[in-house]
Amino acid sequence: MSAIQNTSLILEGGTFRTLFTAGVLDTFIDENIELPYIVAISAGAINACSYVAGQKERTLRILSTYRHDKRYMGMRNFIKERSYFGLDFAYNVLPNELDHFDWEKYRSFNGQLEFGVTNALTGEVEYMNALAMDTRCNILQATCAIPVLFPEIKVDGVPYYDGGLSDPIPIKQAENRGYDKHIFVLTRPEGYRKEMDGKSKWVMKLLARKYPKIALAMANRIEYYNETLAYVEALEKEGRAFVFRPEYALNSFEKHVPTMNQNYQMGYAQGQSRMNELRAFLTK
Repeated sequence: MSAIQNTSLILEGGTFRTLFTAGVLDTFIDENIELPYIVAISAGAINACSYVAGQKERTLRILSTYRHDKRYMGMRNFIKERSYFGLDFAYNVLPNELDHFDWEKYRSFNGQLEFGVTNALTGEVEYMNALAMDTRCNILQATCAIPVLFPEIKVDGVPYYDGGLSDPIPIKQAENRGYDKHIFVLTRPEGYRKEMDGKSKWVMKLLARKYPKIALAMANRIEYYNETLAYVEALEKEGRAFVFRPEYALNSFEKHVPTMNQNYQMGYAQGQSRMNELRAFLTK
């Protein structure tokens, strides 16, 4: 694969909205496009894993196959694991028994892969070397740990939550690593801006007693997210960013599998149609 040494790949989260991301990245696999540095947040990290392992359609296959499997998602998982998602099933049984993840190819990736996680004690983002992740996918669990739907996930004894709470689009991390150009795969359409909703206020109140810094991170998240989107748009105008965006956003917990497939196909079609444009961006 070719490596474009001054360009990063930045993957936003968004639960099932990242099926769009899966479609885009599968065109990268088709065209042997490999970036030297990838930074991913939340469910964006799931797609990064499939991409780095070169396993086309793996993310789509798992989500469409297991969306209605109660071992994967369901209230009864709270009884055993305090999680809406079955942690052992989703992050151990699936990759290691049912739909084998190519750990060997993943770990031999000739580049850097980082996942952002939010430290529950400080409310600050931290970036972990995802290539060092164990086979129970502990770092992946941490970056995907949506408060209330997941428990806090401990890595080396430290509790973490979803990286998107503190750094939803990690452009600053890519810049700190020295990259001047960036490919973004976002999961909201052009012009989107986030607003505070009642559900977020409820979650913040619930977390405030045990993890007040997490509640504060959530309170600041909307303003920071919108500022980051504006910065991405400015980079795009300067010619320093290449941005993939869906025409519309999938529901975060979409239940209709054909609709999920359509969102993936949207990403795949956009990746195909813009491939020449992308190659020109990478070589200029």
